[in-house]
Amino acid sequence: MYKLLIFDWDGTIIDSAGRIVSSMQSAARDLGLPELTDDAVRNIIGLGLPEAIRILVPGIDDGSLEKLRQLYSKYYITDDPTPAELFPGVKHSLESLHARGYRLAVATGKSRRGLDRVFADTGLGWLFEASRCADETTSKPDPHMLQEILQETGVKASDAVMIGDTEYDLDMGVRASMDVIGVSYGVHHQDRLKAFDPVLIAHRFVELEQWLECQSSVVE
Repeated sequence: MYKLLIFDWDGTIIDSAGRIVSSMQSAARDLGLPELTDDAVRNIIGLGLPEAIRILVPGIDDGSLEKLRQLYSKYYITDDPTPAELFPGVKHSLESLHARGYRLAVATGKSRRGLDRVFADTGLGWLFEASRCADETTSKPDPHMLQEILQETGVKASDAVMIGDTEYDLDMGVRASMDVIGVSYGVHHQDRLKAFDPVLIAHRFVELEQWLECQSSVVE
């Protein structure tokens, strides 16, 4: 059915929302900025970091934005003890999908440095033949990073699907003229995802693998 599966990372592959929220709150506190609520930070997960910060702190100047970005990265990478682990079943399902011939890619709001680090930490990097990060192209929900992935892989939009946990992921996929799949266990409520007419909302990662297997059986 699909040749290329394009995944968001944070909130879809890895359960990192808690660390993102805590790290951003700590960074803002260090700079004496107004307290950021959990909901406010969770809402911007998936966007590129500069775009996210401008939403969280309206009117922030460029210098303060850069300081907040650096502090956030420091907390997230080394100073925040909040766990950020793969969601249950992710490793097995990704390996199974890859073994069955699906081509895999990542479209993420992370930086290239951040994605390369988690690729190495999780040991999953070898599964993905293409990836785009927010500091390499235009932030979600602009479809540019998906268009670049399609161009790199030579896959048509009709043969690809975007999979993510936020409305930014699904909006991006729709704008790129491809099917979208939402996961309900991430940061945005499934009601927000339903607005983009996903072909599936998965409540566990393994449900994605099971659904794709059923679709393949129907086609065959």
